[in-house]
Amino acid sequence: MDIRSSFKVKSQQLKHCYHSVHQHLKKRLPLYIGLILTSSTITSYAADMNKVVHTYFIASETGFDPAATNDLYSSYVDDSIFETLYTYDYLARPLKLVPLTATSLPQISADGLTYTIHIKPHIFFADDPVFKGKKRELTSYDYAYSFKRVLDPALRSPNSDIFAGKFIGADQLVDHAQKVGKFNYDAPIEGIQTPNRYTLVLKLKEKDFNLPMILAHTPTAALAREVVEHYKDPQGFVMSHPVGTGAYFLSKWVRGSRIVLNYNPNYRGYIWNFKSDDPSDKKIITEMTGKKMPQVGMVDIQIIEEGQSQWLGFKQKQLDWLDLPPNLVNKALNNGELRPEYKKEGIYLSNVSDITSYYTFWNMTDPIVGGLSEEKIALRRAMSMAFSNYHFINIVFNGMMIPLYAIIPPNIVGYDPTFKTSRPYNVQAANLLLDQYHYKIGPDGYRTLPNGKPLTIQYSMPTSSSSLAVAEFWQRSLKKIHIRMVAKSMQFPEYLRAQKQCAVQMGTQGWFADYPDGENFLQLFYGPNVHVSNFNCVAIPEFDRLFKQSMALPNSPERQALFLKMTRLLEVYSTVVPLDSPNRQTLIQPYIQGFKGNPILKNPWLYIDMKK
Repeated sequence: MDIRSSFKVKSQQLKHCYHSVHQHLKKRLPLYIGLILTSSTITSYAADMNKVVHTYFIASETGFDPAATNDLYSSYVDDSIFETLYTYDYLARPLKLVPLTATSLPQISADGLTYTIHIKPHIFFADDPVFKGKKRELTSYDYAYSFKRVLDPALRSPNSDIFAGKFIGADQLVDHAQKVGKFNYDAPIEGIQTPNRYTLVLKLKEKDFNLPMILAHTPTAALAREVVEHYKDPQGFVMSHPVGTGAYFLSKWVRGSRIVLNYNPNYRGYIWNFKSDDPSDKKIITEMTGKKMPQVGMVDIQIIEEGQSQWLGFKQKQLDWLDLPPNLVNKALNNGELRPEYKKEGIYLSNVSDITSYYTFWNMTDPIVGGLSEEKIALRRAMSMAFSNYHFINIVFNGMMIPLYAIIPPNIVGYDPTFKTSRPYNVQAANLLLDQYHYKIGPDGYRTLPNGKPLTIQYSMPTSSSSLAVAEFWQRSLKKIHIRMVAKSMQFPEYLRAQKQCAVQMGTQGWFADYPDGENFLQLFYGPNVHVSNFNCVAIPEFDRLFKQSMALPNSPERQALFLKMTRLLEVYSTVVPLDSPNRQTLIQPYIQGFKGNPILKNPWLYIDMKK
């Protein structure tokens, strides 16, 4: 119906009406424009649900609450559902921090103690019944709440170390919560302020030059308080009902078996426009520039622990890419090059050195191998001297790992390529050292403790063929110095819990960088992080003092010297044996566009496309 034919308005009335509308629009135009932009963000684009990524994890997830989890595979999913303030550029090398939900990098005060962060408006959480049919916008209050959750002592977050002692006034609130048994989320904290819906102000007790990178780390992602309070389990987490502002939501979860993510229709999307001076990135840039992202509508993840099963899945195109297991490298590569038959199929190869350290540790609270007495140090040092990194990498990993002699891996601040270890591979010297400290060889050919009681080392590990291969190499190494070792296998989540409870006598762990700085690896041995990320359960006063000192310094020769001193202390006390850092080689199916291995970004489906 033509409205003009239905109403007759006198000239004066029309003028008055026009004037009223004009004044109203002047006042409200920004709001209307915002609503229009919001509407187009939500409804103008949808990822293609016919584009389904099929991929896998080599170990089980533990759940999907950023505050509650710190295993690698849960974080792949968390980073797809939730969003942090910052992230990293997909192609930039060295790694480059960029805004995600923030409008820009933090505004930092002259004294380095106050960070002001502005949050983009019109970012919305995925729809959920708890929102009662309304669109729920992301605000600064959500980040403030989520940061407090990480600090809440009742939750015992495995990530509490990232904020411990950082914000002015937070320690007092944590202490009070420990006394009364409840954290007051409504109590103001001077160090975590929200002047308005889109502004977050963080005030630090001491300078922290890594804080922007920490704010790109998964546990700092934003959760909606009403979701947590409605769906939380007895521990206070929302492990099975994650609701975030990210590109995907959890559609299906069969614990330890399968995870399915679907595109979140409320996600605002972005235009693929990454730049690179690397000639090898030219094809990716040509394929992807200008595309609205994400293109992938669904991500189907299976838990596949065994390398042979992963290989068969890729060969049968049931998996869209494959991180080559070391024992299968020769099937696909010849002298580091993709074999001609796979090139002919259009399969291509991506190489990246992960910012990861694998290391074997001893529980420093264990009565057999722990402690800082000379005889215990001698036992651990002898075991480390019986271990050859060179033979280990060539035998177990087919030479496809980068050997490590210090805990900080290559390609990040703090790595020292000139470092020389004081731990030689010398079986004869290791045996002499054990003899000197009265670890005698008994009639059965194995050593006893100095008090004459049997000495048996229990090595714990997750259930997988690669973990078994590592255990068997250690077993052979220790046999050369007449030490009996038995292996105990357990599911990965159980293994992780045992480590945090200081219940693993000896084990091997991999640490994927939370942020690309050597501090993130040295904190694994910082005393206050026992039961959090310090699986070594070690507390060396001198190390802790140096670590605190280094945290207050920017990247500099002075800080690097402190890193070296801490590394030497770990060697002096023989608490850990650095093993290797992965050189990840990924085979990609020919129909996948835009794939490039990234040292720290964990969810490639956000950056790729699939040919139909």
